[in-house]
Amino acid sequence: MSTVNPQPLWQPTAERIAEARITRFQAWAAEHHGAPADGGYAALHRWSVEELETFWKAVTEWFDVRFTTPYERVLGDRSMPGAQWFPGATLNYAEHALRAAGSRADEPALLRVDETHDPRPVTWADLRRQVGSLAAELRALGVRPGDRVSGYLPNIPEAVVALLATAAVGGVWTSCAPDFGARSVLDRFQQVEPVVLFTVDGYRYGGKEHDRRGIVAELRRELPTLRAVVHIPLLGTDAPDGALEWSALTAADTAPVFEQVPFDHPLWVLYSSGTTGLPKAIVQSQGGILVEHLKQLGLHCDLGPEDRFFWYTSTGWMMWNFLVSGLLTGTTVVLYDGSPGHPDTGAQWRIAERTGATLYGTSAAYVMACRKAGVHPSRDHDLSAVKCVAATGSPLPPDGFRWLHDEVRHDLWIASVSGGTDVCSCFAGAVPTLPVHVGELQAPCLGTHLQSWDPSGKPLTDEVGELVVTNPMPSMPIHFWNDPDGSRYLDSYFDTYPGVWRHGDWITLTSRGSVVIHGRSDSTLNRQGVRMGSADIYEAVERLPEIKESLVVGIEQPDGGYWMPLFVHLAPGATLDDDLTDRIRKTIRTQLSPRHVPDEIIEVPGIPHTLTGKRIEVPVKRLLQGTPLEKAVNPGSIDNLDLLAHYQELARTRP
Repeated sequence: MSTVNPQPLWQPTAERIAEARITRFQAWAAEHHGAPADGGYAALHRWSVEELETFWKAVTEWFDVRFTTPYERVLGDRSMPGAQWFPGATLNYAEHALRAAGSRADEPALLRVDETHDPRPVTWADLRRQVGSLAAELRALGVRPGDRVSGYLPNIPEAVVALLATAAVGGVWTSCAPDFGARSVLDRFQQVEPVVLFTVDGYRYGGKEHDRRGIVAELRRELPTLRAVVHIPLLGTDAPDGALEWSALTAADTAPVFEQVPFDHPLWVLYSSGTTGLPKAIVQSQGGILVEHLKQLGLHCDLGPEDRFFWYTSTGWMMWNFLVSGLLTGTTVVLYDGSPGHPDTGAQWRIAERTGATLYGTSAAYVMACRKAGVHPSRDHDLSAVKCVAATGSPLPPDGFRWLHDEVRHDLWIASVSGGTDVCSCFAGAVPTLPVHVGELQAPCLGTHLQSWDPSGKPLTDEVGELVVTNPMPSMPIHFWNDPDGSRYLDSYFDTYPGVWRHGDWITLTSRGSVVIHGRSDSTLNRQGVRMGSADIYEAVERLPEIKESLVVGIEQPDGGYWMPLFVHLAPGATLDDDLTDRIRKTIRTQLSPRHVPDEIIEVPGIPHTLTGKRIEVPVKRLLQGTPLEKAVNPGSIDNLDLLAHYQELARTRP
């Protein structure tokens, strides 16, 4: 790929650079901890990975992290996996999330938005009061530090209150969105054996009500460890027999009591997509998430008390947990519960306008859908408050950058970010003081020694390689649930390069210091020794107006050959005729590589995704290799299992 020095799409002004929190942090760290005063972000990043312990000590001081007992040292053991952060320290995540209540009691901590798009505030004082009341009730129910508390909840304030109350008592939070079916929820919750379950009676999506009482009843039957079920009547129904009423548990005017727990005490359990087996139950710590999210949100996202933070997400995706952590920086958090495209494709822009969002986060897929639908955000909405639009979930194609620049604002900071559920954070992405180049992430994040490696472990620049992280991050999992010897954890990230985190993405680190994500390395297209990420194919093909979405896989054949089909889901009214087929092939040949022109282009009724919206390449590849459906994929992890029948049938009938 070309890594010459193109003109940036966006360049922060001198004033904006001077005002950025990361600039002030660098000056302060230079004065107090020997960080470089000059050299900008590149110098600060180099210091942050070379002086890892000093950097994280500086983060805790800059953000005034409250340790109730002091730490012995920053990093007791830096080996991966198993790095030991801030041994001896105790603290509480929820206490830090509610600190702004002391000085801004009547200002909004949360803005609740449903499909009416009318924001309703929850003040800092009321949030703190509800957390205090619920935490006292959880203790009365016998919830003790380390007990798991689960939520089958949409993105509503009650979910935030339940998470913070759980953290306040030292419990371990875990959640699924109510669009998950019973099997998907049980695949997750049965692993961790929760003692309390928070539920809704249903949810609203796309202008319709969806009753979930039957699924809640099944969850209650299949989770024998439950001591209590709490009913939140989102659709206005009565609590089922034996369930507690949310309103009764949150009515008291009780100051929260924050259990002081060790730095590495578990905070929550997140789950991998689980497309090929039971989802990995990923456990992250109170302290690790606290300091990582303070760094990420307070420095990289430049969030503070004057900001409003909106990210379209659900409680089943790590971005929800990341969104809630906006409270750590005193930011008002926007919670939208509803369809991303109701009543029209431009819905998220309307929410950003009505909430005064300063940082608006969404998926790359939504940006591209808006582009294809002819949405004009700045023409139709007042987006003057929006300083940054961030995108994740998949690589944002170059056309997505250009569309945001042209259709939102020319001086818009566009932050394409990449990380993972595994660390509940970003490896690379937003830096408010750096330019934005089309198709690129601005830089690796502070404290993250991100590299691109070849198979032998040699670092690469301006070449595609494996995404690796060579030093520990505080939010890396402390362990997986039900992985007593750590073997599943080890196999997930450290099987290729011992002691070095391999994430499973293809990336390029450019000589300018930016990052390009090419897609998952476990679904890499390798033809005649030339590797290409699937994201590059999607970016090129989906520029064609006839292509709604696509999926490409490369399959090694028993005779040593290589079959690379491209599946296309067409836009309404489009036909996969010879002309379109030829244009698809020509697009890939001229824009990417003649080696990666697909062997076949096959129309399908839809592209299957995980429940968090990611295309499932590896299970489709396994189906096409003849693996039975029940072994190729975990059915509960897929948004539309019926779509897989087409790939299974193709495998059966293909000669």
